[in-house]
Amino acid sequence: MNTPRTPLVVVGDALLDHDLCGRADRLAPDAPVPVVHGTRRSSRPGGAALAACLAASDGRPVTLVTALGADPASDTLRELLSGRVTLVEVPLEGALSSKTRVLAGDRPLLRLDDGDGRARETTGPAVAAVTGAEGVLVADYGRGTADVLRAALTTAAAEAPVVWDPHVRGRAPVPGVRLATPSAQEARAFARRLEDGRDSDDQIGLRTAARDARTLVQGWRARAVAVTLGERGALLSHGETPLLVPTPAAAAGDPCGAGDRFAATAAALLADGALTEAAVQEAVHAATRYVAEGGARALAVREQADAPEHLPADGDTTADAVRTAARVRAAGGTLVAAGGCFDLLHAGHVALLQAARRAGDCLIVCVNSDDSVRRRKGGGRPLVPVADRVRVLRALECVDAVAVFDDDTPERLLGELRPHIWAKGGDYARTRLPEQPLVESWGGQVLLLPYLDGRSTTGLARRAALSPAPATEPGR
Repeated sequence: MNTPRTPLVVVGDALLDHDLCGRADRLAPDAPVPVVHGTRRSSRPGGAALAACLAASDGRPVTLVTALGADPASDTLRELLSGRVTLVEVPLEGALSSKTRVLAGDRPLLRLDDGDGRARETTGPAVAAVTGAEGVLVADYGRGTADVLRAALTTAAAEAPVVWDPHVRGRAPVPGVRLATPSAQEARAFARRLEDGRDSDDQIGLRTAARDARTLVQGWRARAVAVTLGERGALLSHGETPLLVPTPAAAAGDPCGAGDRFAATAAALLADGALTEAAVQEAVHAATRYVAEGGARALAVREQADAPEHLPADGDTTADAVRTAARVRAAGGTLVAAGGCFDLLHAGHVALLQAARRAGDCLIVCVNSDDSVRRRKGGGRPLVPVADRVRVLRALECVDAVAVFDDDTPERLLGELRPHIWAKGGDYARTRLPEQPLVESWGGQVLLLPYLDGRSTTGLARRAALSPAPATEPGR
């Protein structure tokens, strides 16, 4: 049974983003500028609208409270948001801001900005949506939506978890937010305002980020601040010793929107009742996966019907894994899959999965269902039910998604995922895997990885059964 996910209200400034993506392999003859040719144009939600779509893609109801007007860009954005989120509008004065990036591959060459509209005033439905929310994400892009709803957001922060993703052009968060998520540069700029403009390190290292986070926790009266550090992860501070949450693996790709992915994930988990530390850890992992899967430009892939019509009925995890695989392939990344029962996860399993993740951009673990394990291992197995095995696997930093299969072999699931690499332990070196012809049929590769000797679930279970029971105290 799927666990219901808490509805989320996203408040902030929506943008309309365009990408002109092509190739640049020569300079113009009349000026030292690259010539971009073979361009493809795409449009997508930006700003708070991107954050709302990312939160909705996780399978939860999302309401977006934002400023829209009667201009063409606002109309286009309404069409892009239709069917994805519930839209509550406040009046926009001027034209909706839009951004056009010119890219050669994944490298931005130029950005053109149009429209300078700002939220004019609030409305009753907008106030009701914010004050009645079970969780709120403020995606402030400095164009006034958070300002006109500031009183409602202050009320919400006293009643529900509020995550505030600030912008240097905007104001500080309202007091009492559960988590603020500035980038290192934004944290430095806001901290300097609180420090009356006092200069600090030009290069923002961990020491500077930690000091800025502590300053902002105190100055903003926030419960916690997570300073995002790009490929280094995030630094979480409650005002004292900070917690560094590193990325699980390096992710090469377009980082546009990674901060929105981070904030949307953290806000959703806090709304579901997660601890702040756990929410930040998962947010770092989600932002890393987002970059590896192609970033904001992969949003359109979510609307394509390239997922199989019949998904295994194990809940959201397998469906999420299939969608993740499609996004990674569409973005040109290397998809790695590994499989097994993973009953009593041990050091040999972890070493294998870590090595598999380093072989590509994304790792999906294919795990046997309980019935599948029983057919393979006997009636006494599995020792750990599949829901718990999936939960433990998803908690590993090197694992991006988990899929469950009920067959004796993962071949049908592999046909849905179509990984570039199918990773197995080195103990299979003298045998030909039954799924090898299938993987090679779409140009994939079977890759054997070193396996730690002496580690096995059967051995662990046998030693645990032979261990003497601890003595108990009288009366207990």
